[in-house]
Amino acid sequence: MGRFKMENDRLVVTIDDLGAELVSIYDKKYSRELIWQGDPAWWKRQAPILFPNVGKFYGGEYLYQGRHYVQDQHGFARDYVLERVEESPASVTHRLVSNAETRKVYPFDFELYISYRLKKNVIEVEWEIKNQSEETIYFTIGGHPAIHFAKENETKADYRLYFPEKDHLNYILVDIAEGGADPKKVYEMKLEDGYYPLTEELFERDALIFDENQIEEVWISHKDGTPYVGMKCEGFPNFGIWSVKDAPFVCLEPWMGRCDDVGFEGDISEKPGINSVESGGTFEKSYQIIVG
Repeated sequence: MGRFKMENDRLVVTIDDLGAELVSIYDKKYSRELIWQGDPAWWKRQAPILFPNVGKFYGGEYLYQGRHYVQDQHGFARDYVLERVEESPASVTHRLVSNAETRKVYPFDFELYISYRLKKNVIEVEWEIKNQSEETIYFTIGGHPAIHFAKENETKADYRLYFPEKDHLNYILVDIAEGGADPKKVYEMKLEDGYYPLTEELFERDALIFDENQIEEVWISHKDGTPYVGMKCEGFPNFGIWSVKDAPFVCLEPWMGRCDDVGFEGDISEKPGINSVESGGTFEKSYQIIVG
C-alpha cells in the first residue's frame, strides 16, 4: 500500500491506495493544504468513495431477490486497498474487483475504476463500474471530499456557500432516530445573489440533502466572496453538504443516488434513484474539484 503524487505549477495532489482516497491537494500558490487531514477528534476520513451505497439502508440492511443483506453506511470500497492499474505524471487509475468478501454483503461481480486527472487548477474525478455479473447490478455511488479551511482558527462563520445563478434551493434532512432521509419535510434555502452563510447550526441535524439535480456547481467562498474551492458536478441527481460541529472543514458530496427514505423496505431494484447496469454493461460518471 502506498500513495501516488501528481504535480503541476499550481497543485500537488496525493491519492492513497487505501480506498483510492484523495488525501491532499496542496496549493503551491498560497502555500496551504485544501483537504481535511483526518483528525479523528472530528472525523477520521478525508475524501472517501462511497460504493456500493451512499449513506445507510433503512434498518441497516437491504432486500435483493428475497434475501436480506447487511451493509454498513457508505459501503466497503473505502476500506479496501485498490490496485493501481494506470499511472502518468498527471493521472492515476485504481481498480477494485469483487471478491468472496464483497459478495457476502453485495452479491454481484463488478470492477470499479476510480481515476484522478490533474489539469491546471482542476482535479477531475471519474468513476467507472463494469458489470461482470450475469444479472443486472444495482448500486449508488458518491464522493465525500472534505475541504479544510484556509487558515488556522478560521470557523464556518468565515465562509459562505455560493451557488451560481441560483436564488433558492430545497433540501431535506436525515431522521437520525429512524436512520433514513425524510422527503416529506422540505426546507427552503433562500440565497442572496447565490450566497448562503456557513454556520455551525446548519449541520446540527447532520447532512443537508439536495435532490432533483439542483446542484451542478457549488463553491466554498471566503466571507468577502472570494472563491476558495469549488465543484462542478453536472448530471448528479443528489448532493450532500455536511460537517461536524466546530470542525474546520465542510464536505461537498456529489451523489448518484443516496440513503434510503424512512420506511423503504422494497427490493433494491425498486429503490428510488438506484443505478442499474445490465450484464456486460458499464457505468461512467465524473465531477471536478476546482481550486480558486
